[in-house]
Amino acid sequence: MINLRHVYCKSLESMAPLVRSVEETPDPIPTTITGRIPSWVNGSFLRNGPGKFEFGKDRYTHWFDGMAMMHRFHISDGDVTYSSRFLRSDSYIHNSEKNRIVVSEFGTVAMPDPCKNIFARFFSRFQIPKATDNASVNFVKYKGDYYVSTETNYMRRVDPQSLETKEKVDWTQYIAVNSATAHPHYSRDGATYNMGNSYGKGGFFYNIIRVPPPDETAAKADSPDFAGAEVICSIPAAEPRKPSYYHSFVMSENYIVFIEQPIKLDLLKFMLYRIQGKSFHKVMIWEPKYDTIFHLVNRHTGKVSKVRYRAAPMFTLHQINAYEDNGFLVMDMCCGDDGDSIGDFTLENLRKGSGEEMDKVNATSLTHNHIQTQTNLPRRYVLPLTVDQKTPLDQNLVTLNSFKATATMTKPGEVYMTHEELHDDELLQYGGLEFPQINYEKHNGRPYRYFYSCGFGNVFSDSLLKMDVHTKELKVWRYPGLYPSEPVFVASPQATDEDDGVVMSVIITPREEKSTFLLVLDAKTFTELGRAEVPVNVPYGTHGVFNEMG
Repeated sequence: MINLRHVYCKSLESMAPLVRSVEETPDPIPTTITGRIPSWVNGSFLRNGPGKFEFGKDRYTHWFDGMAMMHRFHISDGDVTYSSRFLRSDSYIHNSEKNRIVVSEFGTVAMPDPCKNIFARFFSRFQIPKATDNASVNFVKYKGDYYVSTETNYMRRVDPQSLETKEKVDWTQYIAVNSATAHPHYSRDGATYNMGNSYGKGGFFYNIIRVPPPDETAAKADSPDFAGAEVICSIPAAEPRKPSYYHSFVMSENYIVFIEQPIKLDLLKFMLYRIQGKSFHKVMIWEPKYDTIFHLVNRHTGKVSKVRYRAAPMFTLHQINAYEDNGFLVMDMCCGDDGDSIGDFTLENLRKGSGEEMDKVNATSLTHNHIQTQTNLPRRYVLPLTVDQKTPLDQNLVTLNSFKATATMTKPGEVYMTHEELHDDELLQYGGLEFPQINYEKHNGRPYRYFYSCGFGNVFSDSLLKMDVHTKELKVWRYPGLYPSEPVFVASPQATDEDDGVVMSVIITPREEKSTFLLVLDAKTFTELGRAEVPVNVPYGTHGVFNEMG
């Protein structure tokens, strides 16, 4: 096995230009096309992410905290226009009005109002801060409407064409959850599934949410529609005072799997963090004394399997895909072995100068198996679905051909799983991978062969990767000084193969001003077809989607 510490070049360049505030571009502007963008690609590539990192003299601490900025690359008949807008969240508006940070975020605690007297400032520390509606993580869909989402109980409905901010949506007004992820799954009947937390006197629960398809017979109102939303399953936390953090979940055609991992939220610290002046990320603790637990749920009935599936401690942010195969559930995901460093994405670290300063940041990430970047690797777990009293103990239950993952019943009702590495050593040259995407419409929850992702040879992604999960062969797009966003696959109208289509990514660079471009690759060959150069600065973002409606 190649030692990860030897595959990274030294003297990394500074990422500071990628995490600075930029101006919005509300009116669409033309781009300069190089090469050719296929004429069949028609729609909008929508991206989300932080875009403003200070108000007045106040500065955010963590990259996650920056104010949400929405981007739209509108593609029609080979031409591309670009526009962007800041999300007019309550957080953005209140901060702007006061010209300082007045709403706490993930890594930044808002300080008391300096205009208050000393007693009012003291007692304001004992007020529980309201959750932020700075929805900077993803674009999501419910009943055909677009929303921008983060990991609190708030979302914002948005216009996917003008990027205008619409209604604020509070999950607690519809169902009994206190938050929801920014990574829902979509079933083929038009329903949306998500997960959210709830807590109270009865304990802490992980809840599976279902929002039904839109009612095609009803008149469409220009307002949020969550009628029929329900919690179909509530899973009690294994450690009620230390529930697990999660960013996404697994869904196949018939099952949902919630992964309870050993990165924990210390609820006592969470209750006290406002008084102590600690930000949210400081209440997250890595506790590898706990195994990883896989909770298997029938997504049609909401019934939780009585079998307890376990694996060694690991951390995962993003799932790749999952599918059922002859009595087994195959689950592919990006994993790390140590979730101890979520705080490393502070803006102070990301803005280090090039050379030794950035090398130290990257070396720290390597030392800790940084959960966000270099050493997250694709893994496959195989969960046997037919475990009962007759299942033999202490033998590998995985009988699928050529699979190296194992599952062993160690005692009645308990199965211990080991994973298969879903890559060869070649991947380590590119620093591991994250932000996986597939041909979602055709292959989510079904057998598949390819996924697309970002390679992390730096603290931000510096390559695009196509992985063949059958052969573990890679195709790579990488050029020095260019930093790609999460890739998104768009199928061609006459597609016959899984990878017939294009892959899109927004490419930014710290080396030159106003040199961002939208890259369009042939998904099959992973070679460049064309690019659309944008004459404005664009910061590094999080997630995005392709809206075929335009």
